[in-house]
Amino acid sequence: MTEPNILIVSVSGVRGIVGRGLTADVAARFAAAFGSTVAGKRVVLCRDGRPSGEMLRHAVIAGLLELGCTVEDIGIAPTPTCGFAVRQLQAAGGIQITASHNPAQWNGLKMFGEDGAVLSAENGAVVRGLYESNDFARPAWDGIGTKSVPPAVEGDHARAVLDTVSVATVANQAFRVFLDANAGAGGPLGTQLLQDLGCSVVEYECSPTGRFAHPPEPIPAHLTDVAPWVASSESAVGFVLDPDSDRLALIDETGTCISEEATLALAVKYRLRQDKGPVVINMSTSRMVEDIARDAGCDCHRSAVGEANVVAMMRECNAIIGGEGNGGVIDPRVGWVRDPFVGMAFILSLMAQEGKPFSQLVAELPRYAMLKTKYEVPREKLAATFDALKANWPDTRVNTVDGLRLDGPDWWLHVRGSNTEPVVRVIAEAPTEEQSRDLCEAAAKVMTEV
Repeated sequence: MTEPNILIVSVSGVRGIVGRGLTADVAARFAAAFGSTVAGKRVVLCRDGRPSGEMLRHAVIAGLLELGCTVEDIGIAPTPTCGFAVRQLQAAGGIQITASHNPAQWNGLKMFGEDGAVLSAENGAVVRGLYESNDFARPAWDGIGTKSVPPAVEGDHARAVLDTVSVATVANQAFRVFLDANAGAGGPLGTQLLQDLGCSVVEYECSPTGRFAHPPEPIPAHLTDVAPWVASSESAVGFVLDPDSDRLALIDETGTCISEEATLALAVKYRLRQDKGPVVINMSTSRMVEDIARDAGCDCHRSAVGEANVVAMMRECNAIIGGEGNGGVIDPRVGWVRDPFVGMAFILSLMAQEGKPFSQLVAELPRYAMLKTKYEVPREKLAATFDALKANWPDTRVNTVDGLRLDGPDWWLHVRGSNTEPVVRVIAEAPTEEQSRDLCEAAAKVMTEV
């Protein structure tokens, strides 16, 4: 059975199956479209370890050079390092070649602005329009750009992370840490950072070959073979990265996989001990973070789903930390990108402060159960569906920034339409699994009656 010709073009970039939807021609044209918005200026380029990345790298370089850009090629590097490098090198933008947590046959391009953050929806829409129209001026032969390899920026990125914590406090604990980079881009930087924090590192697939040892999305269901090694190696904690290293998953010292929602909650708990200030999360992130912020006397704001939306609200309210429940932590002192290296440093710092096993720190977090489901709903019925859901729970707090979110006393329900298929995603969180399931089933019943 052959795979379909899939290509997803959005305001955040392009993603597809290599050789079918995503080809060298597509990558070059998309890079040229991006390059036309920063023509003649510096653009940072890097990629994760996928074998197809080398082919796409040449295509992207060609597209950028054709538009007169100066390409700073930093090779294989994590996505947050790309954003960091844009600011470090005072570039006009950046492109990371990655398909994030998609399977190995996929790849894509992710775009960054001059601030080192993922492009806003508005700016991304401009690039998408240029790509689709192919209507932009190309310079003559003497206007072609140049390519160079800048000084290594990974060390500067690591130092920026280390500057946010007390290295001595962590180093005094001499933690043994299990690191699973799954052959992605973050292995070398993750290993070095942990060693700089005084940890002994048990490395698993930390060379960035792109030959994934397990499914690339770092969720508990994909880590069943890896998790026992944390306990057998007598590690204090296990850290797992996705291929482009902008998400951090956790395994405790007993070999138990922890919900990715706990990553941000633990990071926020540590950060608010350092300073008091606003926190920003998205509409689908666990209520754990809200509870932690409230207990620390800090405001917690919710944005629409999407890293760019979180970053925009962080700037608006001058947040000191933010992120998403998929294991993404954003600290503006380091950069405007989800950064698992910040997450690792904060969690180890919290462990060092508390002097407790990692499993106990997780057990002491607010307890909620989250359930994610989806149902087929025609787009033209979305408005009526939302009205029916609001009528079914009339005493809830309503938020319509991103679909519909209903907040009850100790639960919430988030319903939003998919951008790519005629379905709505329904996420519920409540104190117990039974309550979350009941909420999703009640929502499904309402939607079928519309």
